Amino acid sequence: MFYNEEFETLPRPALEALQFKRLKATIERVYCNVPFYKQSFDKAGISPDNVKCLDDLQGLPFTTKQDMRDSYPYGLFATSLEEIVRIHASSGTTGKPTVVGYTHKDIEIWTELMARSLVAAGAHKGDIIHNAYGYGLFTGGLGAHYGAERLGASVIPISGGNTKRQIMIMQDFGSTVLTCTPSYSLFMAEEAKAEGIDFKNLKLRVGIFGAEPWSEAMRGEIEEKLNLAAIDIYGLSEIMGPGVAIECIEAKKGLHIWEDHFLPEIINPETGQRVANGELGELVITTITKQGIPLIRYRTRDITSITYEQCICGRTHARIARMSGRSDDMLIIRGVNVFPSQIESILVGIEGVEPHYLLIVDRKENLDTLEVQVEVDERLFSDEIKVLQQLSRRIEKEIKEMLGVTCTAKLVEPKTIQRSEGKAKRVIDKRNL
Repeated sequence: MFYNEEFETLPRPALEALQFKRLKATIERVYCNVPFYKQSFDKAGISPDNVKCLDDLQGLPFTTKQDMRDSYPYGLFATSLEEIVRIHASSGTTGKPTVVGYTHKDIEIWTELMARSLVAAGAHKGDIIHNAYGYGLFTGGLGAHYGAERLGASVIPISGGNTKRQIMIMQDFGSTVLTCTPSYSLFMAEEAKAEGIDFKNLKLRVGIFGAEPWSEAMRGEIEEKLNLAAIDIYGLSEIMGPGVAIECIEAKKGLHIWEDHFLPEIINPETGQRVANGELGELVITTITKQGIPLIRYRTRDITSITYEQCICGRTHARIARMSGRSDDMLIIRGVNVFPSQIESILVGIEGVEPHYLLIVDRKENLDTLEVQVEVDERLFSDEIKVLQQLSRRIEKEIKEMLGVTCTAKLVEPKTIQRSEGKAKRVIDKRNL
């Protein structure tokens, strides 16, 4: 089943011809309208005229998350703010978010690609879609919502949290498709079991899970406990939001990336050179239809591989493997991107805290947890318990307010966190991803 069969099954020569036409137009637009790209291209001695085929893409400079931070908030926009109808953002290293803007056309395309993705996952017009992704600056909730409406399905915009109520509504409203993070789905299963509710008695048929890394083993656990087909979806705010790529329910072997809108490359993160098809490397994406904030060769830092082999579902778009890690030190905790440097910048501003810390990430009762261990100075550590408790609460509060992540702060004695002569080990990730 397809949402837009013509484009989802385009023969490779026709797809590549469309890609080049759109790439050429995008490069010319950013060169003329975005000072960052003009400077970047000029510095590399490249002009839009140098791009004569798709392979010439690899000669263009990369765009990074740091470039987006340096251009905060609107420096990479290719249109005036009068044409921007939606602004989303993701967390940034200093509390300043990474900002993305959408024109009416961008929203239209995003909506279609999410509808495509839902259909690829096995959803249809008669479904009741229980959307437990967060609504707000995070792109997940509204991205899934608009796609569900475009499909013609009924959407329940419940967002995250209040799990007992979520389960009641799934029961009473007859939800057939669940969209949320994979870890939250397992938390729902635990809560349902505690309430004496068996997911086998619900009408859920498909779950579309993303926004955080998860494994095949976790897929098996989700499918068993929630009695549904678990489908992996991929997206990132900088490129669009959810719906950049998704597994098809027929194969569940790699995520189809919508190549009529995004050009994927897999590179060696150290050299920047492309790797052979099937080899692991860093995913780089070029947007070829975005108007608000087109990005050329954006380094996602996600590690995957790509295949152009024909899929049994009939879609001709390439498939990327499940993300197997990051080429940087970013953590994804309950769908929120967190860098150790973000937490460090918060800790440094708190009096009495030493610049030695350790982040311990775990998964308990199927939800990610974050413990921030931080040394305090000698004087403070010997102070009364009340003072230490106040300091812990302050750390937890500032991290929550600045990064949107709930954590537990554990104050430890000076010189108890292991030192390193090389790169300091800041993170212990105990999750079995």
